Amino acid sequence: MIDENKELFDSFFRIHEKYVNNPHDSQSDFNEIGRKVQDVIHDYERRLCGKTEGGQYSKFSTKLSEKFWEIIRKDFPKIDYIGVTSS
Repeated sequence: MIDENKELFDSFFRIHEKYVNNPHDSQSDFNEIGRKVQDVIHDYERRLCGKTEGGQYSKFSTKLSEKFWEIIRKDFPKIDYIGVTSS
């Protein structure tokens, strides 16, 4: 996922670091690039979990999705703040 979208994830990594250090100054860039990253992540999540949801392993689909997001949050702990505005 990251290798296929290296330029996008590299730019998100840089803006994520800025956001961690100073959320107010980088909020709009973080949200803009973050939405694109979220789209890519959700696409790969659907690819990963989509086949298991309808099959005999459907009970594992939720845990697989949770594990997938857990790995993403290790690299991008503030990913859940995309789209959140602060005043």
